[in-house]
Amino acid sequence: MTSSPLDNLVRIGQLKVESSAQAEFDGLLRSGLVRLADAKNTALNLESRFDLAYNAAHALSLAALRWHGYRSENRYQVFQCLTHTLALPAAQWRVLDQAHRKRNLAEYEGDLEVDEALVEALIRTAQIVAEGAAALGPVPSAGS
Repeated sequence: MTSSPLDNLVRIGQLKVESSAQAEFDGLLRSGLVRLADAKNTALNLESRFDLAYNAAHALSLAALRWHGYRSENRYQVFQCLTHTLALPAAQWRVLDQAHRKRNLAEYEGDLEVDEALVEALIRTAQIVAEGAAALGPVPSAGS
């Protein structure tokens, strides 16, 4: 019997198995898409756009993880799992990694230095995650 990388993360306590719900998936997708649309508004402050794009990427990434029937308490882990939930390429993963580090500096040390290039890359990556999550389709029923 083979186990998936996500099951291996459950075994070491990094993820939890939890049944998916269509309403939760739809809500996360909707929340991510609204934030992503707002992040594209260039009239907003760059830091605000970063925050919106980061939170959009997280909501959309969590939607993909929840679709697969897993949950994580760790934001970074949700991003790391994109390799397995949406087959996200390394180049996109590195953008989310960089954004996560910037977000943590802002959150815990009050230091947020972002530039237009990072925000635009984050928006593009969040859009890719949005398209991948939407393409998953309806949440599988518990019996499938």
